Amino acid sequence: MKFLQKEIKLKARSRGFHLITEEVESQMQELKEINSGILNVFIKHTSAGITINENADPTVREDFESHFNEMVPENMPYYKHTLEGSDDMPAHIKASLLGSSLQIPVTNGKLNMGTWQGIYLAEHRNNGGSRKLVLSLYGI
Repeated sequence: MKFLQKEIKLKARSRGFHLITEEVESQMQELKEINSGILNVFIKHTSAGITINENADPTVREDFESHFNEMVPENMPYYKHTLEGSDDMPAHIKASLLGSSLQIPVTNGKLNMGTWQGIYLAEHRNNGGSRKLVLSLYGI
């Protein structure tokens, strides 16, 4: 059994949903050494999230952003956590809805996702900056 863990830094992105599959794969070259295993992807932030969804049509990512903004609006009068800006508390809620980690099967040296699936970084802050992921790979 092999086990490897590394922390990677993603480039800063604008608010929205962004495909990061290729960035994750390129920074975890050791995937090629695993015949059967799991990649755990953990985001070290409370105002951005990760998920897996459609990787082909960019309007899906646009619709995600629109829906999340309707579902969790800014400037609600009941928000108490407001010192870091009007986008901060909604960003925390959105990140919790998506979650902070993914488990992806690895088969024959590749992520074993569906044809139309990709890893999304969901950046919920207007100026979130670069984001850190912990990648934990284990398998045979």
